[in-house]
Amino acid sequence: MRLSTLSVATLMVFGSAIVAAADTTTLDIPYTKFTLDNGLRVIVHEDKKAPIVAVNVWYHVGSKDEKAGRTGFAHLFEHLMFNGSENYNDEYFGPFEKVGATDMNGTTWLDRTNYFQNVPKTALDMTLWMESDRMGHMLGAVTQEKLDEQRGVVQNEKRQGENQPYGRSFEWLQKGSFPEGHPYSWTTIGSMEDLNAAKLEDVHEWFKTYYGAANAVVVLAGDIDVETAKSKMNQYFGDIPAGPPLVKRGAWIAKRDDSKRDIMFDRVPQVRITKSWNVPTFGSKEADQLELVAAILGGGKNSRLYKTLVYDKQMATNVRADVMQFELASLFGINVDVKPGVNPAEVEAIINRELALLIDKGPSKKELERVKVTEEANFVRGAERIGGFGGKSDILATYEVYTGEAGNFKRSLEHKLSASTKDLQQLAKAWLSSGDYHLEVHPFPNYNTVASNVDRSKLPEVNSTPDLDFPKVERAMLSNGLKVLFAERHSVPAVNISLQIDSGFAADQGSKLGTANFALSMVDEGTKKLSASEISEKAEMLGANLGSGCALDVCSISIDMLKAKLDDSLNLFADVVLNPAFDQEEIDRLRGRWLANIAREKAQPVSMAFRTLPPLLYGNGHSYAMPFTGSGTEQSITALNRDDLVAFYQKWVRPDNATLVVVGDTTLSELLPKLEKSLGGWKAPATPKPIKNLANVPMQDKTQIFLIDKPGAVQSVIIAGQLMPGFKDDEAALLYAMNDIIGGQFTARLNMNLREQKSWAYGAYTIKQNAVGQSPYFAYAPVQIDKTVESMQEVLNELKAYIGSKPATEAELQKTVLNTVRSQPGEYETMDAVQGALVSIANYQRPDNYVEQIKARYEALTVADINAAAKQYLRPQAMTWVVVTDLSKTEQKIRDLKLGEVTVIDADGNKLR
Repeated sequence: MRLSTLSVATLMVFGSAIVAAADTTTLDIPYTKFTLDNGLRVIVHEDKKAPIVAVNVWYHVGSKDEKAGRTGFAHLFEHLMFNGSENYNDEYFGPFEKVGATDMNGTTWLDRTNYFQNVPKTALDMTLWMESDRMGHMLGAVTQEKLDEQRGVVQNEKRQGENQPYGRSFEWLQKGSFPEGHPYSWTTIGSMEDLNAAKLEDVHEWFKTYYGAANAVVVLAGDIDVETAKSKMNQYFGDIPAGPPLVKRGAWIAKRDDSKRDIMFDRVPQVRITKSWNVPTFGSKEADQLELVAAILGGGKNSRLYKTLVYDKQMATNVRADVMQFELASLFGINVDVKPGVNPAEVEAIINRELALLIDKGPSKKELERVKVTEEANFVRGAERIGGFGGKSDILATYEVYTGEAGNFKRSLEHKLSASTKDLQQLAKAWLSSGDYHLEVHPFPNYNTVASNVDRSKLPEVNSTPDLDFPKVERAMLSNGLKVLFAERHSVPAVNISLQIDSGFAADQGSKLGTANFALSMVDEGTKKLSASEISEKAEMLGANLGSGCALDVCSISIDMLKAKLDDSLNLFADVVLNPAFDQEEIDRLRGRWLANIAREKAQPVSMAFRTLPPLLYGNGHSYAMPFTGSGTEQSITALNRDDLVAFYQKWVRPDNATLVVVGDTTLSELLPKLEKSLGGWKAPATPKPIKNLANVPMQDKTQIFLIDKPGAVQSVIIAGQLMPGFKDDEAALLYAMNDIIGGQFTARLNMNLREQKSWAYGAYTIKQNAVGQSPYFAYAPVQIDKTVESMQEVLNELKAYIGSKPATEAELQKTVLNTVRSQPGEYETMDAVQGALVSIANYQRPDNYVEQIKARYEALTVADINAAAKQYLRPQAMTWVVVTDLSKTEQKIRDLKLGEVTVIDADGNKLR
């Protein structure tokens, strides 16, 4: 619950700074808890703002419950839980896609495994049937074939994670932080050897041991009452056995007395320093208050390490400090990305100095007040959602499983909000003075080689869905011509504002690439009145979040604020919009971080592909012919100067070229005078509004293949692209439905082929990107490297079959229509979601009732429409392919496919051969 009366005051008591905490009784998630006769704990939270229910099922088992030599079991079994149960032996996602489920996932971590989804309340019986069927009726459906299939999928997930820059660092962090044999000393995903050794009987035993009702917690949050919950939970779960008695491990912090150091090498663009300390367990006062210490050291722009290393000395491009809380022990960590060319030892010395200063002197009153306000604001924002990561059902389940009482989240808040500067100083001294594990990840040199010759009978039907309740959309215009698009939302006392500017990456053409994104990233780096740190500090003291940046067609400047701080927050927002300073020192600071980010993009396989593919699709001169990361190139950013940024801002950021999108706890009549006061004086220049080149590009008539070398890669990233009509086109619903069937959802054809049937990929999809002009359309598949050529052929086969021998079926169409239509009522639970819909209306010139039209648009689609669109728009015979791979293993095989002309390019798109 978000309350406008929350405040934090500072007091001086006996010379020690105490910050008065908000009354945590007002920071509440009311719930009722009951236990079934079989030991299953059930928690119910009523929230009727949307006709949906979050169903969150937690099992108190994670990778810590494995044994050495049998790692990865908890996560592997999570995958098997989505492959069908005894009475529904099919893909778990299927029924949920038909009823409009959202936020649907399953995850495994060190201490727990969870499965969750948000569903329309009319689909609750179906959901509880499915969840109870896999809790109580699972083993008969777990076969050797399914085990082998999901083993392959998990191994590809492991390859995909390790293929990312710094992808293996957490494995080293666990090994280095905990002694051999400690349950946290191995990774949740496990080792390849252990996954290969997994036997069917081992998997069955895992289920019998840990998936009993007495080892589980079910949270129901949303449009449901307690009596209904009791009835349905007993109906569906009451017959499930409790499971065997289990021995729960006690705390094993394994605090070290001495420091330990490791250096690992990876294909990364810069050194990353990680320092970690083993600290007390989840929910303890020490762990909770150490989170405040972490925020003071490395939690945002006003943290000590960020200001020193990133802002002042420019020795690092990123700093983060946090506490990962677990059941047996927690990890306090500091991560610093060292700027290329800077000596890591000098950075480490500064980290140690700042830490020693905090231990010696403690934090200031102002620092403590800042991080407490941030904690309050974060809780208020998280408590708006019922489901998903960090939503209310997640919070209640977390504390019930880890501490035995769901309401202990309030205890953790109290720990933080009651902390004094002396408390934090003493904690830092007790836990951070010694015993750190120091890990450095260094770039692996680019070595070269020389040439060498060497009623369980049926699933409950869901025949209806709740009505969509979307807020009324209102329009207005300020005296200066600035359009306002507004919707009331009173669920929490907050207001979100976003200035949408018709520009985007596409506005870079004719200027230096990256200008748009760089210019918008500068707006909170200083105004004519405030420095960057003052802006950040002011926003934090208001409990507001400022953000800015660009997408393909638009740039935006946004702020979400507490209703009680509306006037002051609007003044800050207006200052940022109207008075960016573009200070040369700030430009130089940001440029260093920007260039480091481009280097990271050119080391990451997916971003390498999306930097190079758009210019190949659109050709020179088109506004979309640039890296879709929006970051530009090293050359363009190095050459970018203050005059370029000022000129861009004056040309594009003007009231007659923008729309202000507002959602929140206010009314249009209350809001307009405030907007007029803060932004009404902003005048448009006399020059005409700028125009982007979005002319249609002729379709290519042949296949082209471009290869980018990534030596040592264990996966190949395959992306095939072509062009389609833009998002403003009246056929948008038709094209998105067409895409859903071939590759736009989990159970679509491409993912079922490469992930579920062949286990070559962790996921494979097709993507139709939103665009005002011609829209890029991609088939995307990161696959194990020894199946690169075969996967390319399968992608091509699926696309060709879709427009030929295997057209869309009525069942496939109905699945995507039902999923889209039935998910709508629950999609707009949060202000962010409502604002996102309004942003789409504003940017793509949709009617105000477009959200309400979606149901009718989808229900009017026919299979004939889908298949005609596929034949008209899909061009598998003439696509542009970009494949990021280890060419020493794949190049000749790709050439032997003879799909089209093959060209090798570098990460900037330059032809090599």
